[in-house]
Formats: sequence, C-alpha cells, structure tokens
Amino acid sequence: MKAEKIRNLTAVELKHQELDLADQLFKLKFQMNMGQTESLKKIRGLRRDIARVQTIRREQELAVHKTEKK
Repeated sequence: MKAEKIRNLTAVELKHQELDLADQLFKLKFQMNMGQTESLKKIRGLRRDIARVQTIRREQELAVHKTEKK
C-alpha cells in the first residue's frame, strides 16, 4: 500500500485499515505456525503497511495538536 493512498484516508478509515491489516497479519502468522504457508514476504509487507498506517495516524495527530496551539 502506498503512503499517498494512506494519507488520503480519514482518521476513522486509518484505524479501520490498521485493524484490518493486523487481522490479516494474525491469520498469516497462524497459518505459518500450522505449516500451511510459508509467506514470509507477505508477513513482512503487512508489518510495513501497519507501520505506515501508524506513522501517518501519528503525523495527523501531531498536525491537529499543532494547529490547536496556534
């Protein structure tokens, strides 16, 4: 998922996206532990997508607090 696409989402959509990605990550890890899949590439990608969403959520929070102080 591209950062530009994530930046266009609202705070509620970002939270929903983060929960969805975390759920996907959990399912993949579970499958991997059960020996059903070996998709390390997908797991790594999901972890990075979650980090991107969290980073952009934090940037938006800081932007809101910065505008409130002015």
